[in-house]
Amino acid sequence: MSATNRAGNEENPEPEELPHVTTGGLPQEAEESANFADVKQLGLVAAITSLSYVFWICGGMEMIERLAYYGVKAVATLYAVAPAKDGGLGVTLGSFGNILATWALFQSIVPAITGGLSDRYGYKETIFVSTLVKISGYLVMAFFPTYGGFFAGALLLATGTAIFKPGIQATLVRSTSRENSSMAWGIFYQTVNIGGFLGPLVAGYMRKLAWRNVFLACAVIICMNFLMLLTYKEPGKEERLERARQEKAGTLKRKNLVAESLLELKKTHVWLYLLIFSGFWFMFNALFDVLPNHIQDWVDTRSIVTTLFGTEGTTNPVVKFFIVMNKSGTEIQPEGMLNINAGLIMLTCFLFASLSGKMRATTSMVIGTLFASLAIVLSGFSTLGWISVGAIAIFSVGEMLSSPKFSEFIGNFAPNDKKAMYLGFSQVPLAVGWTLEGKVGPSLYEHFASKERFAREMLEEKGLLVGDALKALKEGEAFDKLVELSHLDKWTVTHQLYATHNVGMVWYIMAVVGVATAFGIYLYGQWISRLMKTK
Repeated sequence: MSATNRAGNEENPEPEELPHVTTGGLPQEAEESANFADVKQLGLVAAITSLSYVFWICGGMEMIERLAYYGVKAVATLYAVAPAKDGGLGVTLGSFGNILATWALFQSIVPAITGGLSDRYGYKETIFVSTLVKISGYLVMAFFPTYGGFFAGALLLATGTAIFKPGIQATLVRSTSRENSSMAWGIFYQTVNIGGFLGPLVAGYMRKLAWRNVFLACAVIICMNFLMLLTYKEPGKEERLERARQEKAGTLKRKNLVAESLLELKKTHVWLYLLIFSGFWFMFNALFDVLPNHIQDWVDTRSIVTTLFGTEGTTNPVVKFFIVMNKSGTEIQPEGMLNINAGLIMLTCFLFASLSGKMRATTSMVIGTLFASLAIVLSGFSTLGWISVGAIAIFSVGEMLSSPKFSEFIGNFAPNDKKAMYLGFSQVPLAVGWTLEGKVGPSLYEHFASKERFAREMLEEKGLLVGDALKALKEGEAFDKLVELSHLDKWTVTHQLYATHNVGMVWYIMAVVGVATAFGIYLYGQWISRLMKTK
């Protein structure tokens, strides 16, 4: 009997507990068990046309937020290792890993609580607050260009993102149906990557002017979400307000939010799913935290430019902006290479959403994770630019088959009144994977692939710079000094260093984690299938 009916039939009703599942395994109610079953999806055109107005507003806000976010994320490691004389932080990648790990932890753990806040106090309200916090983060980065200043800005940005995510993703789930969920998550991911594609373009242009301009531009961009909020209508608002009214009247008991979140996380099907997918996020975030530095250090993009524009490159400013090339138009910058990922997803994700909709959810995630693992291996296999292009393209296919499906799956099996809470939980594996990668990835790179360290060692081995003169050389300047003193061009020196060190080992270790994750997802899918058959 509902709380409303009880209030009408009893003079002094006892407060009712919020509905929840008490078992540690699969939900016992038939309705919740059915949430694990794959539902036949609508066709491509029917699915797209069935998406509501609220869904598209939701996608637009996420696109703007990601545009600003990836404007910083795509160049963060480049900013960190850039010499102070060029406006960078002038620190080692290993030292910067402390920021990345803490950033990851804040951004990924906080949603486990803020998701419940969104369910309780409203999606629109939490999205508004998150935008204010994110603006402050970008401004701190701009006006305090130090290690500590960037650290503080990163924590503010992480907190704002953590508040933003559950509300926006819960809006998606509440405004779609099981029949169009695959296409909804695919298109949502596609709009995300429109922002992810444009962000590095803006950052690539702005950093040529001054690093501060990157952060100021991102602060301006995120302000656009205030305009989007004027057109936003929260799905399920009436239900939320009715629950609040009952709680105030004492006919519905409100649980402690932390205790309620922990109760849900204790369920076996929840924590096990989150734990397994942590490996995917460990591998995934290396693409943004470590690969930009790897491309800048080791990948020779001149062959790509030669194939597309000839040996002299291009002077066309429009082409240089969209491909993100250096000032001379002869090489592609790391953020330009990474933008292949966002560009492919931006253009094709709806097609892969349709494809993944024909598979079991766990099957799509397994195949996608294996594709991503193959791409990670290729990333460290060669210095050839076209090999790197192929690796990023393969990774993008894997990402489209796995990442949207992960969110769709947990959004589907979440109880109806806890959608934002569960989508907040979906950040937990990101917390585990990204936090570990944020520390381990840069450390692995420092050990196996640090061009700066290799250059210092070669300077000493060849007697080009030794003793106090070598120690006095500032961080980030060793390779340029090696090129200068050896009287060779930078790519000749790069290939010599690459040939004498096992640079690819970083990526082979990451790929092993990916393969193990794919196997774990496969076993989880088999377990779910067996339990469903017993219902």
